[in-house]
Amino acid sequence: MCADKSGVSDKTVVIDCQVAGVSGDMFLGALIDLGADVTKIVSAIKALENPEYGYGSVQVAIKQVMRRGFKATHIDVTAELTGETHGKHLIETVEKNAANLKLSKKAIQFASNAIRTLVNAEAGIHGNNLSDTHLHEVGLVDTPAEIIGCAVALDDLGLFDAKIYSTPVSIGGGTHKFSHGVVSIPAPAVLAILQSKRFPIKGGPIEVELATPTGVSILVNLVDEVSCFYPAITPLKVGYGAATKDFPELANVLRITIGEPFDAGLLKDEIAVLETNVDDVTGEVIGYTIEKLLREGAKDVSVTPMLTKKSRPGQILKVIADKNASKHLSRVIMEETGTLGVRVTFCERYVLNRKLHEMAVLINGVKERVNVKVTRDSKGIAFHVKPEYEDIKRIANATGTPLREVSEIVLAKARETFQKR
Repeated sequence: MCADKSGVSDKTVVIDCQVAGVSGDMFLGALIDLGADVTKIVSAIKALENPEYGYGSVQVAIKQVMRRGFKATHIDVTAELTGETHGKHLIETVEKNAANLKLSKKAIQFASNAIRTLVNAEAGIHGNNLSDTHLHEVGLVDTPAEIIGCAVALDDLGLFDAKIYSTPVSIGGGTHKFSHGVVSIPAPAVLAILQSKRFPIKGGPIEVELATPTGVSILVNLVDEVSCFYPAITPLKVGYGAATKDFPELANVLRITIGEPFDAGLLKDEIAVLETNVDDVTGEVIGYTIEKLLREGAKDVSVTPMLTKKSRPGQILKVIADKNASKHLSRVIMEETGTLGVRVTFCERYVLNRKLHEMAVLINGVKERVNVKVTRDSKGIAFHVKPEYEDIKRIANATGTPLREVSEIVLAKARETFQKR
Protein backbone atom coordinates (compact mmCIF):
# COMPACT_ATOMS: atom_id res chain seq x y z
CA MET A 1 0.00 0.00 0.00
CA CYS A 2 2.99 2.30 0.21
CA ALA A 3 6.40 2.78 -1.35
CA ASP A 4 8.75 -0.19 -1.30
CA LYS A 5 11.06 -0.33 1.70
CA SER A 6 14.42 -1.76 0.76
CA GLY A 7 16.07 -1.21 4.14
CA VAL A 8 16.25 -3.76 6.92
CA SER A 9 14.78 -2.96 10.32
CA ASP A 10 14.00 -4.94 13.45
CA LYS A 11 11.11 -2.58 14.27
CA THR A 12 7.42 -3.22 13.75
CA VAL A 13 4.85 -0.42 13.95
CA VAL A 14 1.10 -0.75 14.51
CA ILE A 15 -1.14 2.25 13.76
CA ASP A 16 -4.40 1.68 15.63
CA CYS A 17 -7.05 3.85 14.01
CA GLN A 18 -10.01 1.48 14.32
CA VAL A 19 -11.80 3.49 17.05
CA ALA A 20 -11.14 7.22 16.63
CA GLY A 21 -9.90 7.33 13.04
CA VAL A 22 -6.91 9.42 11.99
CA SER A 23 -5.96 13.05 11.38
CA GLY A 24 -2.68 14.77 10.73
CA ASP A 25 -2.43 16.29 14.22
CA MET A 26 -3.26 12.95 15.86
CA PHE A 27 -0.55 11.26 13.82
CA LEU A 28 2.10 13.85 14.61
CA GLY A 29 1.06 13.99 18.26
CA ALA A 30 1.45 10.22 18.60
CA LEU A 31 4.95 10.33 17.04
CA ILE A 32 5.95 13.08 19.47
CA ASP A 33 4.51 10.98 22.30
CA LEU A 34 6.76 8.13 21.13
CA GLY A 35 9.80 10.33 21.64
CA ALA A 36 10.41 12.10 18.32
CA ASP A 37 12.64 15.16 18.70
CA VAL A 38 10.32 18.11 19.38
CA THR A 39 12.98 20.71 18.59
CA LYS A 40 13.53 19.26 15.11
CA ILE A 41 9.80 19.06 14.43
CA VAL A 42 9.03 22.62 15.54
CA SER A 43 12.00 24.00 13.60
CA ALA A 44 10.85 22.18 10.44
CA ILE A 45 7.29 23.50 10.77
CA LYS A 46 8.50 27.04 11.50
CA ALA A 47 10.46 26.91 8.23
CA LEU A 48 7.09 27.22 6.47
CA GLU A 49 7.05 30.85 7.60
CA ASN A 50 8.22 32.12 4.25
CA PRO A 51 6.63 34.57 1.79
CA GLU A 52 7.35 32.09 -0.98
CA TYR A 53 5.14 29.51 0.73
CA GLY A 54 2.35 31.95 1.58
CA TYR A 55 2.42 31.57 5.37
CA GLY A 56 3.35 34.12 8.03
CA SER A 57 3.58 34.12 11.83
CA VAL A 58 3.68 30.33 12.14
CA GLN A 59 2.96 29.28 15.74
CA VAL A 60 3.35 25.75 17.13
CA ALA A 61 1.78 24.68 20.43
CA ILE A 62 2.43 21.19 21.86
CA LYS A 63 0.82 20.06 25.09
CA GLN A 64 -0.37 17.05 27.04
CA VAL A 65 -4.18 16.67 27.13
CA MET A 66 -6.67 14.17 28.54
CA ARG A 67 -9.15 12.38 26.30
CA ARG A 68 -11.63 10.21 28.21
CA GLY A 69 -9.01 9.34 30.81
CA PHE A 70 -6.15 8.84 28.35
CA LYS A 71 -3.15 11.16 28.43
CA ALA A 72 -2.13 12.11 24.92
CA THR A 73 -0.04 14.66 23.02
CA HIS A 74 -1.76 17.34 21.00
CA ILE A 75 -0.09 19.68 18.51
CA ASP A 76 -1.73 22.81 17.14
CA VAL A 77 -0.21 24.82 14.28
CA THR A 78 -1.54 28.23 13.27
CA ALA A 79 -0.37 30.82 10.75
CA GLU A 80 -1.47 33.78 8.71
CA LEU A 81 -2.38 32.87 5.15
CA THR A 82 -0.61 35.53 3.06
CA GLY A 83 -1.45 34.17 -0.36
CA GLU A 84 -4.01 32.11 -2.25
CA THR A 85 -3.20 28.41 -2.16
CA HIS A 86 -3.77 26.05 -5.06
CA GLY A 87 -2.78 22.45 -5.55
CA LYS A 88 0.44 22.88 -7.50
CA HIS A 89 1.68 25.53 -5.07
CA LEU A 90 0.98 23.33 -2.04
CA ILE A 91 2.95 20.44 -3.58
CA GLU A 92 5.88 22.76 -4.30
CA THR A 93 5.75 24.11 -0.75
CA VAL A 94 5.98 20.69 0.87
CA GLU A 95 8.60 19.33 -1.53
CA LYS A 96 10.86 22.42 -1.33
CA ASN A 97 10.61 22.56 2.45
CA ALA A 98 11.41 18.84 2.81
CA ALA A 99 14.42 19.17 0.50
CA ASN A 100 15.72 22.26 2.36
CA LEU A 101 15.53 20.41 5.68
CA LYS A 102 18.02 17.84 4.37
CA LEU A 103 15.89 14.89 5.42
CA SER A 104 16.61 11.35 4.30
CA LYS A 105 15.59 10.35 0.78
CA LYS A 106 12.79 8.21 2.20
CA ALA A 107 11.46 11.08 4.30
CA ILE A 108 11.50 13.46 1.32
CA GLN A 109 9.76 10.87 -0.86
CA PHE A 110 7.15 10.23 1.83
CA ALA A 111 6.35 13.93 2.15
CA SER A 112 6.02 14.23 -1.62
CA ASN A 113 3.83 11.13 -1.88
CA ALA A 114 1.53 12.28 0.94
CA ILE A 115 0.89 15.78 -0.40
CA ARG A 116 0.49 14.55 -3.98
CA THR A 117 -1.98 11.88 -2.87
CA LEU A 118 -4.07 14.55 -1.15
CA VAL A 119 -3.95 17.19 -3.91
CA ASN A 120 -4.56 14.66 -6.70
CA ALA A 121 -7.64 13.43 -4.85
CA GLU A 122 -8.99 16.98 -4.54
CA ALA A 123 -8.26 17.70 -8.21
CA GLY A 124 -9.95 14.48 -9.30
CA ILE A 125 -13.10 15.23 -7.35
CA HIS A 126 -13.48 18.73 -8.76
CA GLY A 127 -12.34 17.85 -12.27
CA ASN A 128 -9.49 20.37 -12.26
CA ASN A 129 -5.80 20.28 -12.99
CA LEU A 130 -3.40 20.94 -10.12
CA SER A 131 -2.93 24.65 -10.88
CA ASP A 132 -6.69 25.27 -11.01
CA THR A 133 -7.52 23.28 -7.88
CA HIS A 134 -8.17 25.87 -5.21
CA LEU A 135 -7.82 24.49 -1.72
CA HIS A 136 -9.76 25.77 1.23
CA GLU A 137 -9.43 23.77 4.48
CA VAL A 138 -6.55 21.78 2.95
CA GLY A 139 -4.74 24.99 2.01
CA LEU A 140 -4.35 26.09 5.63
CA VAL A 141 -0.98 25.64 7.28
CA ASP A 142 -2.10 22.47 9.10
CA THR A 143 -1.70 20.26 6.05
CA PRO A 144 1.92 21.05 5.06
CA ALA A 145 2.91 21.37 8.74
CA GLU A 146 1.54 17.95 9.66
CA ILE A 147 3.03 16.21 6.63
CA ILE A 148 6.45 17.84 7.12
CA GLY A 149 6.28 17.25 10.87
CA CYS A 150 5.49 13.56 10.39
CA ALA A 151 8.33 13.19 7.87
CA VAL A 152 10.78 14.65 10.39
CA ALA A 153 9.39 12.58 13.28
CA LEU A 154 9.39 9.29 11.36
CA ASP A 155 12.96 9.99 10.22
CA ASP A 156 14.04 10.78 13.77
CA LEU A 157 12.47 7.58 15.13
CA GLY A 158 13.99 5.48 12.34
CA LEU A 159 10.62 4.13 11.19
CA PHE A 160 10.87 4.43 7.41
CA ASP A 161 12.47 0.97 7.22
CA ALA A 162 10.10 -0.58 9.78
CA LYS A 163 7.31 -2.99 8.90
CA ILE A 164 4.18 -0.87 9.38
CA TYR A 165 0.74 -2.32 10.04
CA SER A 166 -2.58 -0.56 10.44
CA THR A 167 -6.02 -1.54 11.57
CA PRO A 168 -8.95 -0.62 9.27
CA VAL A 169 -9.58 3.09 9.68
CA SER A 170 -12.80 4.30 11.31
CA ILE A 171 -14.35 7.08 9.26
CA GLY A 172 -17.24 8.10 11.51
CA GLY A 173 -20.65 8.82 10.01
CA GLY A 174 -23.41 11.34 9.41
CA THR A 175 -22.87 14.58 7.50
CA HIS A 176 -20.27 17.32 7.55
CA LYS A 177 -20.55 21.00 6.58
CA PHE A 178 -17.51 22.62 4.98
CA SER A 179 -16.63 25.14 2.24
CA HIS A 180 -18.46 23.20 -0.50
CA GLY A 181 -21.62 22.73 1.57
CA VAL A 182 -22.99 19.68 3.35
CA VAL A 183 -21.58 16.27 2.38
CA SER A 184 -21.85 12.77 3.71
CA ILE A 185 -19.05 11.42 5.88
CA PRO A 186 -16.48 10.37 4.85
CA ALA A 187 -15.64 13.55 2.96
CA PRO A 188 -15.19 13.03 -0.80
CA ALA A 189 -11.41 13.58 -0.62
CA VAL A 190 -11.05 11.06 2.21
CA LEU A 191 -12.99 8.44 0.30
CA ALA A 192 -11.06 9.13 -2.92
CA ILE A 193 -7.71 8.72 -1.14
CA LEU A 194 -8.72 5.48 0.56
CA GLN A 195 -10.22 4.17 -2.68
CA SER A 196 -7.05 4.95 -4.64
CA LYS A 197 -4.97 2.80 -2.26
CA ARG A 198 -7.69 0.17 -1.64
CA PHE A 199 -7.42 0.85 2.08
CA PRO A 200 -10.04 -0.88 4.30
CA ILE A 201 -12.50 1.34 6.18
CA LYS A 202 -15.23 0.91 8.79
CA GLY A 203 -18.12 3.25 9.58
CA GLY A 204 -18.82 4.77 12.99
CA PRO A 205 -18.59 4.34 15.86
CA ILE A 206 -20.09 7.85 16.21
CA GLU A 207 -21.75 10.34 13.85
CA VAL A 208 -18.87 12.74 13.32
CA GLU A 209 -15.94 13.00 10.91
CA LEU A 210 -13.13 10.81 12.24
CA ALA A 211 -10.81 10.59 9.22
CA THR A 212 -9.38 13.71 7.58
CA PRO A 213 -7.76 14.07 4.14
CA THR A 214 -4.35 14.85 5.65
CA GLY A 215 -4.60 11.96 8.11
CA VAL A 216 -5.46 9.34 5.51
CA SER A 217 -2.88 10.73 3.05
CA ILE A 218 -0.19 10.14 5.66
CA LEU A 219 -1.64 6.75 6.57
CA VAL A 220 -1.90 5.21 3.11
CA ASN A 221 1.63 6.25 2.18
CA LEU A 222 3.16 4.47 5.17
CA VAL A 223 1.28 1.25 5.75
CA ASP A 224 2.54 -2.08 4.40
CA GLU A 225 -0.31 -4.25 5.61
CA VAL A 226 -3.78 -3.81 7.12
CA SER A 227 -5.05 -6.25 9.72
CA CYS A 228 -7.93 -6.34 12.20
CA PHE A 229 -5.50 -7.84 14.71
CA TYR A 230 -2.06 -6.90 15.95
CA PRO A 231 0.84 -8.97 14.58
CA ALA A 232 3.01 -11.08 16.91
CA ILE A 233 5.28 -8.45 18.46
CA THR A 234 6.85 -7.50 21.76
CA PRO A 235 5.63 -3.91 22.46
CA LEU A 236 8.45 -1.48 23.27
CA LYS A 237 6.83 1.98 23.11
CA VAL A 238 3.25 3.27 22.84
CA GLY A 239 2.34 6.80 21.76
CA TYR A 240 -1.04 8.55 21.90
CA GLY A 241 -1.89 11.50 19.67
CA ALA A 242 -4.97 13.58 20.42
CA ALA A 243 -7.28 15.40 18.05
CA THR A 244 -8.73 18.78 19.00
CA LYS A 245 -12.26 17.64 19.86
CA ASP A 246 -13.18 15.62 22.94
CA PHE A 247 -16.12 13.23 22.54
CA PRO A 248 -18.14 11.74 25.41
CA GLU A 249 -18.53 8.41 23.60
CA LEU A 250 -14.84 7.59 22.99
CA ALA A 251 -11.25 8.64 23.56
CA ASN A 252 -10.42 10.75 20.51
CA VAL A 253 -6.83 9.51 20.23
CA LEU A 254 -4.68 7.67 17.72
CA ARG A 255 -2.48 4.95 19.22
CA ILE A 256 0.82 3.99 17.60
CA THR A 257 2.83 1.08 18.98
CA ILE A 258 6.48 0.37 18.22
CA GLY A 259 7.62 -3.17 18.87
CA GLU A 260 9.96 -5.88 17.76
CA PRO A 261 8.85 -9.07 15.99
CA PHE A 262 8.21 -11.94 18.37
CA ASP A 263 10.98 -14.47 17.77
CA ALA A 264 10.05 -18.08 18.49
CA GLY A 265 13.63 -19.06 17.71
CA LEU A 266 12.73 -20.71 14.43
CA LEU A 267 14.26 -20.12 11.02
CA LYS A 268 12.09 -19.81 7.93
CA ASP A 269 12.60 -20.72 4.31
CA GLU A 270 10.46 -21.15 1.20
CA ILE A 271 9.86 -24.51 -0.44
CA ALA A 272 7.88 -26.17 -3.19
CA VAL A 273 5.57 -29.11 -2.45
CA LEU A 274 4.99 -31.33 -5.50
CA GLU A 275 2.17 -33.89 -5.56
CA THR A 276 0.69 -36.31 -8.05
CA ASN A 277 -1.72 -39.25 -7.89
CA VAL A 278 -0.70 -42.52 -9.57
CA ASP A 279 -2.62 -45.80 -9.82
CA ASP A 280 -1.02 -47.68 -12.71
CA VAL A 281 2.67 -47.99 -11.80
CA THR A 282 4.47 -50.85 -10.09
CA GLY A 283 6.17 -50.76 -6.73
CA GLU A 284 9.52 -51.02 -8.46
CA VAL A 285 8.83 -47.89 -10.51
CA ILE A 286 7.74 -45.98 -7.39
CA GLY A 287 10.88 -47.09 -5.54
CA TYR A 288 13.15 -46.11 -8.42
CA THR A 289 11.40 -42.73 -8.77
CA ILE A 290 11.92 -41.97 -5.09
CA GLU A 291 15.63 -42.77 -5.34
CA LYS A 292 16.03 -40.64 -8.48
CA LEU A 293 14.17 -37.68 -7.01
CA LEU A 294 16.44 -37.72 -3.96
CA ARG A 295 19.52 -37.93 -6.20
CA GLU A 296 18.22 -35.00 -8.29
CA GLY A 297 17.89 -32.70 -5.29
CA ALA A 298 14.56 -33.38 -3.55
CA LYS A 299 14.67 -32.66 0.18
CA ASP A 300 12.16 -35.41 1.01
CA VAL A 301 9.86 -37.83 -0.81
CA SER A 302 6.91 -39.71 0.64
CA VAL A 303 4.19 -42.03 -0.65
CA THR A 304 0.67 -42.25 0.81
CA PRO A 305 -1.79 -45.05 -0.10
CA MET A 306 -5.12 -43.89 -1.52
CA LEU A 307 -8.21 -45.02 -3.41
CA THR A 308 -8.79 -43.53 -6.87
CA LYS A 309 -11.83 -43.63 -9.13
CA LYS A 310 -13.61 -46.97 -9.38
CA SER A 311 -12.02 -47.78 -5.98
CA ARG A 312 -8.68 -48.65 -7.54
CA PRO A 313 -5.74 -48.59 -5.11
CA GLY A 314 -3.15 -45.92 -5.85
CA GLN A 315 -0.53 -43.70 -4.27
CA ILE A 316 0.00 -39.99 -3.64
CA LEU A 317 3.61 -39.16 -4.42
CA LYS A 318 4.70 -36.05 -2.48
CA VAL A 319 8.01 -34.24 -2.89
CA ILE A 320 9.48 -31.39 -0.86
CA ALA A 321 12.07 -29.35 -2.75
CA ASP A 322 13.67 -25.95 -3.23
CA LYS A 323 11.46 -23.56 -5.20
CA ASN A 324 13.93 -23.32 -8.07
CA ALA A 325 13.98 -27.10 -8.44
CA SER A 326 10.22 -27.50 -8.87
CA LYS A 327 10.13 -27.59 -12.69
CA HIS A 328 13.00 -30.05 -13.02
CA LEU A 329 11.61 -32.43 -10.39
CA SER A 330 8.11 -32.18 -11.88
CA ARG A 331 9.58 -33.39 -15.18
CA VAL A 332 11.34 -36.27 -13.41
CA ILE A 333 8.04 -37.33 -11.85
CA MET A 334 6.25 -37.21 -15.22
CA GLU A 335 8.98 -39.10 -17.05
CA GLU A 336 9.31 -41.88 -14.48
CA THR A 337 5.67 -42.42 -13.47
CA GLY A 338 3.82 -41.42 -16.64
CA THR A 339 1.56 -39.06 -14.71
CA LEU A 340 -0.01 -36.29 -16.78
CA GLY A 341 0.26 -33.52 -14.19
CA VAL A 342 1.99 -32.43 -11.00
CA ARG A 343 0.44 -30.10 -8.43
CA VAL A 344 2.92 -27.52 -7.13
CA THR A 345 2.41 -25.41 -4.02
CA PHE A 346 4.88 -22.76 -2.89
CA CYS A 347 4.87 -22.17 0.84
CA GLU A 348 6.92 -21.20 3.86
CA ARG A 349 8.15 -23.59 6.50
CA TYR A 350 9.78 -23.14 9.89
CA VAL A 351 12.98 -25.11 10.36
CA LEU A 352 15.85 -25.69 12.75
CA ASN A 353 19.51 -25.53 11.87
CA ARG A 354 20.95 -29.01 11.37
CA LYS A 355 24.62 -29.88 11.57
CA LEU A 356 26.67 -33.07 11.94
CA HIS A 357 29.25 -33.17 14.72
CA GLU A 358 31.83 -35.91 15.34
CA MET A 359 32.11 -37.12 18.92
CA ALA A 360 34.29 -39.63 20.78
CA VAL A 361 32.57 -42.20 22.97
CA LEU A 362 33.85 -45.08 25.15
CA ILE A 363 32.07 -48.40 24.66
CA ASN A 364 33.28 -51.35 26.76
CA GLY A 365 36.71 -49.79 27.08
CA VAL A 366 36.99 -49.09 23.35
CA LYS A 367 37.14 -45.49 22.08
CA GLU A 368 34.92 -45.00 19.05
CA ARG A 369 34.01 -42.03 16.84
CA VAL A 370 30.38 -41.33 16.09
CA ASN A 371 28.57 -38.65 14.07
CA VAL A 372 25.72 -36.84 15.84
CA LYS A 373 23.09 -34.68 14.15
CA VAL A 374 22.42 -31.57 16.28
CA THR A 375 19.48 -29.23 15.58
CA ARG A 376 19.54 -25.67 16.92
CA ASP A 377 17.16 -22.72 16.83
CA SER A 378 18.05 -19.24 15.56
CA LYS A 379 19.53 -18.38 18.97
CA GLY A 380 21.89 -21.34 18.92
CA ILE A 381 20.01 -23.37 21.52
CA ALA A 382 20.18 -27.12 20.85
CA PHE A 383 16.75 -28.70 20.43
CA HIS A 384 17.56 -32.30 19.58
CA VAL A 385 20.55 -34.58 19.25
CA LYS A 386 20.43 -37.77 17.23
CA PRO A 387 23.36 -40.19 16.65
CA GLU A 388 23.70 -41.49 13.09
CA TYR A 389 22.28 -45.00 12.83
CA GLU A 390 25.06 -46.37 10.61
CA ASP A 391 27.67 -45.37 13.23
CA ILE A 392 25.66 -46.96 16.02
CA LYS A 393 25.39 -50.18 14.02
CA ARG A 394 29.12 -50.17 13.21
CA ILE A 395 30.06 -49.71 16.88
CA ALA A 396 27.64 -52.45 17.98
CA ASN A 397 29.18 -54.89 15.51
CA ALA A 398 32.76 -53.87 16.39
CA THR A 399 32.33 -54.14 20.17
CA GLY A 400 29.79 -56.97 20.40
CA THR A 401 27.51 -54.69 22.39
CA PRO A 402 23.73 -54.75 21.78
CA LEU A 403 22.59 -51.99 19.47
CA ARG A 404 20.13 -50.73 22.08
CA GLU A 405 22.87 -50.28 24.71
CA VAL A 406 25.19 -48.53 22.28
CA SER A 407 22.40 -46.19 21.28
CA GLU A 408 21.63 -45.30 24.93
CA ILE A 409 25.31 -44.66 25.79
CA VAL A 410 25.92 -42.51 22.71
CA LEU A 411 22.70 -40.54 23.16
CA ALA A 412 23.50 -39.77 26.80
CA LYS A 413 26.99 -38.60 25.85
CA ALA A 414 25.63 -36.49 22.96
CA ARG A 415 23.10 -34.75 25.21
CA GLU A 416 25.78 -34.00 27.79
CA THR A 417 28.12 -32.65 25.10
CA PHE A 418 25.75 -30.57 22.96
CA GLN A 419 22.51 -29.72 24.76
CA LYS A 420 24.23 -28.01 27.68
CA ARG A 421 25.61 -25.33 25.33
